[in-house]
Amino acid sequence: MTPDGYRMPAEWEPHERTWMAFPTDNHTFHDNLHASRTAWAAVATTIARHEPVVMVANTGEGDDARGYLGPAVEVVERPLDDSWMRDIGPTFLVDGRGGLAAATWVFNGWGQLEFARWELDSQVGGLVAGMAGATPYASGLVNEGGGVHVDGEGTVLLTETVQLDPYRNPGWTRERVEAELRAFLGVRKAIWLPRGLTADYGPVGTRGHIDMFASFVRPGLVAAHCQPDPAHPDHEVCKENIALLRASTDAAGRRLEVVEVPAPTVLEVDGEPVDYSYINHYVANGAVVLCAFGDPRDAEAAELFARLFPGREVELVDARQIFAGGGGIHCITQQQPAVSAARQ
Repeated sequence: MTPDGYRMPAEWEPHERTWMAFPTDNHTFHDNLHASRTAWAAVATTIARHEPVVMVANTGEGDDARGYLGPAVEVVERPLDDSWMRDIGPTFLVDGRGGLAAATWVFNGWGQLEFARWELDSQVGGLVAGMAGATPYASGLVNEGGGVHVDGEGTVLLTETVQLDPYRNPGWTRERVEAELRAFLGVRKAIWLPRGLTADYGPVGTRGHIDMFASFVRPGLVAAHCQPDPAHPDHEVCKENIALLRASTDAAGRRLEVVEVPAPTVLEVDGEPVDYSYINHYVANGAVVLCAFGDPRDAEAAELFARLFPGREVELVDARQIFAGGGGIHCITQQQPAVSAARQ
């Protein structure tokens, strides 16, 4: 349990740096390793224009990473199974007095997915916390960073199919999960959605990560994925989840306002449904790094996020290769908050 006073800041609060992990030759990337490394590098170098980025490369692959990244991104070598830093890395915490800590979750390959290997990735949270100089606090909850989203003022969004997954946390109840999140994230109110997007329940999915569907823009305001096509299975999922969000109040007692973000027009790739989502963006210092899909709605989404985050530059980065591996831009990034800003 973390000491009193620590909390997980909102993503839009100032960062010290961003952490990422470089694709290594595994089940996820074996057939498209070069394309995946190029996609990860495009995200990293975009963020590096706004804040420092540290890329963790698998042991012996640091020079490979530097060849893709150039001098703008720092590269360190540590053992890796996969490359989804949001999920394998720590969740950083601040106490407002200059202290930096990190919640390290139990990681078991997104609920023991058949393809996943996690012997090395299950140690990454502690390794990154150590490199950042953060005090680590180990939780007993099987969880990933993409499974929670906070407003920085005591409210967390999450889904039943992730935290209550019998392959993650058998026997856990909502109450037990909420108690763990109160202790480790400093939250006071949990808003539960029943499930995530349909394609996220496929062979390389996460079984419903919240960061594909909904994210706080500021306290009291949530951006939510909307599927306009009534023939798509996510159409009804989105309607139900958005209705639940609009009926919810946050830790301060505010009724949530919801901004609907239409999904890209592309519904499937190579005959398989996709969960392309603009919600899976990353808020960096002075910027919003937004998934692009070569889609007519990319520009519409960029304009919307520019209004939602005034004063930040919206950077569109092609995320199709990242989604082919099972995630998006948010899934491959993890923010380290700036403790000096947290003291203000």
